[in-house]
Amino acid sequence: MGTVPGTCVSADPSAAAAFADRGEAPAFREPWEAHAFAIAVTLHQRGAFTWPEWTAALAAEIAAAQHRGDADLGDTYYRHWLRALESLVARKGISSGAELARYRDAWDHAAGRTPHGRPIELRSSDFSAR
Repeated sequence: MGTVPGTCVSADPSAAAAFADRGEAPAFREPWEAHAFAIAVTLHQRGAFTWPEWTAALAAEIAAAQHRGDADLGDTYYRHWLRALESLVARKGISSGAELARYRDAWDHAAGRTPHGRPIELRSSDFSAR
């Protein structure tokens, strides 16, 4: 399985936290990647899923992406991380796929109306926009 150079899918959740603090090049290219990472680690720490469940979900998503033609150059790693997280969250009943899509659409709308360089603020009106 391919990964971002210097990373691996580990069965040890403490290895994930160490990954973010390894003192090398930035672990995350964009803030959303760090957020997705933190959400997965936090949900695991709160007992929402086991680390083996997480690594299996991530490995399955990476394999599916490779099957769809992902070149696996490392630039899509956190997209796989996010898809695996969304899938596991829905499968465990933490949230539904429909609710995740609703929030994703609202964030897309909020991002579209926010001037570049300004913080994105989610408003109730973002949920009714289509």
